[in-house]
Amino acid sequence: MSSTPPSHDPPLSVNQFKLLGQRRFAPFFWTQFTNAGNDNLLKFAFTMLVTYRAEAQTGLPAGLMVNLIAALYVLPFVLLSATAGQLADKCDMGVIMRRIKTFEIVIMLAALWGFITVNVPLLLACVLGMGLHSTLFGPVKFAYLPRHLHTAELTGGNGMTEMGGFVAILLGSMVGGVLMTYPQGPVFAGAACLAVALAGWTMARFVPRTPPLCSDTRINWNPFSATARSLKLAAADRPVLVALIAIAWMWFYGVAFLTQFPIFTREVVHGSEAVASMLLVIFAVGIGLGSVACEWMAHGRVEIGLVLVGAIGMSVFGIDLYFATQNLPHNGQLQTLTLFLREGEHWRLMVDLLLVSASAGIYSVPLYAFIQHRVAETHRARVIAASNMLNALFMIACAAYCAVLLTAGVGVPMLLLTVAVFNALVVAWLVRTQPVYGRRFVAWLLRRKIAAGS
Repeated sequence: MSSTPPSHDPPLSVNQFKLLGQRRFAPFFWTQFTNAGNDNLLKFAFTMLVTYRAEAQTGLPAGLMVNLIAALYVLPFVLLSATAGQLADKCDMGVIMRRIKTFEIVIMLAALWGFITVNVPLLLACVLGMGLHSTLFGPVKFAYLPRHLHTAELTGGNGMTEMGGFVAILLGSMVGGVLMTYPQGPVFAGAACLAVALAGWTMARFVPRTPPLCSDTRINWNPFSATARSLKLAAADRPVLVALIAIAWMWFYGVAFLTQFPIFTREVVHGSEAVASMLLVIFAVGIGLGSVACEWMAHGRVEIGLVLVGAIGMSVFGIDLYFATQNLPHNGQLQTLTLFLREGEHWRLMVDLLLVSASAGIYSVPLYAFIQHRVAETHRARVIAASNMLNALFMIACAAYCAVLLTAGVGVPMLLLTVAVFNALVVAWLVRTQPVYGRRFVAWLLRRKIAAGS
């Protein structure tokens, strides 16, 4: 595999899948793949534990525990993203990745013990630790790509990364759900978490050196002033700030869906753990398909017009999902996967989930490519850290929003409907604030029409 850094001249042709055969991308891809997979294996297995097995031990309703897990995971993003961005700008990114993966092994050793003993407080601490782990990894993940990819490869590279991340979410969540169906599920889940951590540590050994461009950066260990400085860097360029807020909203939207899947499956769809895992599979596959499709839709450009394509789909199919949940069949028992698939009413729901998530993939990839392309290399990681901090704030806000509505007796379908409606308002704000999104969307539609007619 080649490790030669790219020149600034774009390649004559772009094939995003060929990147998987090159050292400048492949070890990084599999490192972040295992990172996303393990995050979700731990969280989903833990969520299934408190939803189906250990609700009485927590002292809290399952719905609130699910949102507590989500909030604990994102808390380090709020407090330490700015520090992580400084480290990514100051240090070799390959070295940072290897040290982060070593830390992950320690966390998963603790998680294994937590699952064996069904120690809920210890598992909550491990979720917090994985949040810290991913906080440190986040700025490196998105600052690494523009250092090793051509401009014309950015959309495809981001699409592959997003696709890989959400396929990993799919596999991690699916494995976590499937393992928890066995009598010894908690033990199996803990062992799987440790195995994936070791695989990620191995892949990180092959990530090429990425020397810092700003090695004289002084680390500000005060999380509050460091956060303020990172936000100031991001706010200095208004289009970048708007893109960061648009990405943060996507995480609000996504968390609203992902964190409610166990409750949605049990109380709305009336399905078993296997059904919950399958719905997560559909959601993750959709995001992967949408992310990979961006390269084909953009033709090697950094095409922000695609943001509106995705945003419109997120609202349209999110609203239809609500109507798809009305009058679902229920015989008083949790349905197995086979019984669930036999009911025709469930197929509309599954198609909506697939299209909602595919739209989210189409929405997010151009935004990340735009930020990477526009922000200067010397402080790119700090701006991405500001993005991660905003993402975390929006995710915590989402967890609080969901908890308030669930506590007030609002059902999950209505909760998700409100999010889809709010998304339409975000689209309107985005076009009003940055009309270029609307112009590029229209230009993209015209190009597609011309291409179809030729």
